[in-house]
Amino acid sequence: MKNKFLATLFGAALVLGACGGGDNNASEPADTGKDNGAETSGVDAEKVVQTSCINCHGSNLEGQGNAPALNDVGSRLSQDEIHDVIVNGKGAMPPMLKGDEADAVAAWLAEKK
Repeated sequence: MKNKFLATLFGAALVLGACGGGDNNASEPADTGKDNGAETSGVDAEKVVQTSCINCHGSNLEGQGNAPALNDVGSRLSQDEIHDVIVNGKGAMPPMLKGDEADAVAAWLAEKK
């Protein structure tokens, strides 16, 4: 009974944390002059990660609980593999992002080695 309760509680926390507070305001310019891989098609990947990923993966992406560390995910997974996890989910992680946001975050995380 206790395990079911904890699993339900963890699942609820994961889903609620995954909802993030994304800002869908498209008023930001597509090119800010930064060339660090964090922006793709006007998406600030680091900002998306801060609103969508840190609740489970930790503020420094060091991992916490059942959520793995992402601060070196590029050394373990290719950009395509990272993209697949972001779009389709894996294990306890639900699908998180689509389109340009998923592309930008996958590229940004792939650089984390």
